[in-house]
Amino acid sequence: MLKRQTLWTRTLALTLSGLLTLTACGSTGSSETRSAGTSSLAQVSTASEPVPPAATSAQTDTGSQPAGSQSQTASQTASQTAGSSAGQTVSFTDDTGRELTLPADLARIAPSGVMAQMFILALAPDLLVSIAAQYNEQAQGYIDPAVLSLPVIGAFYGDDNLNLEEIASLGAQVVIDMGEAKKSITEDMDSITAATDIPAVHIDATLESTGEAFRKLGKLLGREEQAEKLAAYFEDTYSLIQSVMQEVGEDNKTSALYLLGDQGQNVIATGSFHAEVLNLMTNNLAVVDDPSSKGSGNETDLEQILLWNPDVILFAPDSIYEVVAEDPAWQNLTAIKNGSYYEVPFGPYNWMGSPPSINRYLGMLWLGKLLYPEQATYDLYEKVSEYYQLMYQYDLTKEAYEQLTAKALPQVTE
Repeated sequence: MLKRQTLWTRTLALTLSGLLTLTACGSTGSSETRSAGTSSLAQVSTASEPVPPAATSAQTDTGSQPAGSQSQTASQTASQTAGSSAGQTVSFTDDTGRELTLPADLARIAPSGVMAQMFILALAPDLLVSIAAQYNEQAQGYIDPAVLSLPVIGAFYGDDNLNLEEIASLGAQVVIDMGEAKKSITEDMDSITAATDIPAVHIDATLESTGEAFRKLGKLLGREEQAEKLAAYFEDTYSLIQSVMQEVGEDNKTSALYLLGDQGQNVIATGSFHAEVLNLMTNNLAVVDDPSSKGSGNETDLEQILLWNPDVILFAPDSIYEVVAEDPAWQNLTAIKNGSYYEVPFGPYNWMGSPPSINRYLGMLWLGKLLYPEQATYDLYEKVSEYYQLMYQYDLTKEAYEQLTAKALPQVTE
């Protein structure tokens, strides 16, 4: 529909131009001011129908964005298209290796899924024109109301329900994807562009590369100063956890399973992208032939869980944490008999993943304190409250922290 509309618009412009020339007015059609290579981007942003505004937020980072194009890199500045500032473009090479032409001043962003949404929410929530999924009631208290009111457009991966037509109608200038690079990542990003005429950017974001991912996103959005603050936090936290684990030693890692599902019989297996935290922090006993790439993990059964028999069991939120102590079928597990089982904190996201994004840093801090308190000498509340302030501009009280971790830490007896 977008392509047909653009073709009709251009045809009309050329016809009017010809008529004006015949009448000796000497005017040129407005379509001639568009620079080569930018028409596919302009097709959405110059649509005749108005588009809704992006989210507004106090976190606009205007202090780090001088007027004009000072926030752009030298290579970006060199590739700008001549003309008015509204028509300028920059070249950006994403982590698929594709060189993309983008508007110089990005102001309208659509995330491809929740992982990208979380990064953008921390760095530039005011630029979002949509969100991938609605926040549940428990999570809403942490999120800016302006973000909560944005249209929900779905996700390209995971739920596989990204509404490309709505992305185009919202006037998004770019679709941003972050996280694990699927084998088909180049084709996937190209398919979004083919369907919408909107560039799609992928930035790799693993557990270890989170800081660098923020720097790349900051450069793309002209938010380098805030991106550097975020990058420094994640790199410092990762370094802290690495030092804890080096002191623990590979041979002394606690054996563990992370169980999900309403029966508690799905596992996050070694080799899955979702197991990065588990593999770093524990001896993850869940070894299977074909690790699932889905956040729901691999299906297993209680017999296999009994064979693994870990020292510690972590239950996902809304799993069966509440009932296993009274269920005879689970009583033969060492972790259940010893009371060494816990429920992963949640708010506004699961601390261990789902999605496997920046929320996992909370999971690392939590597991360090839970499993290795002698080596993890940091104050967990201080670390967690710093995260909530930096990511969500949310002041986490001690009472709120205790509610979050009520089932996640050993009970302290008087």
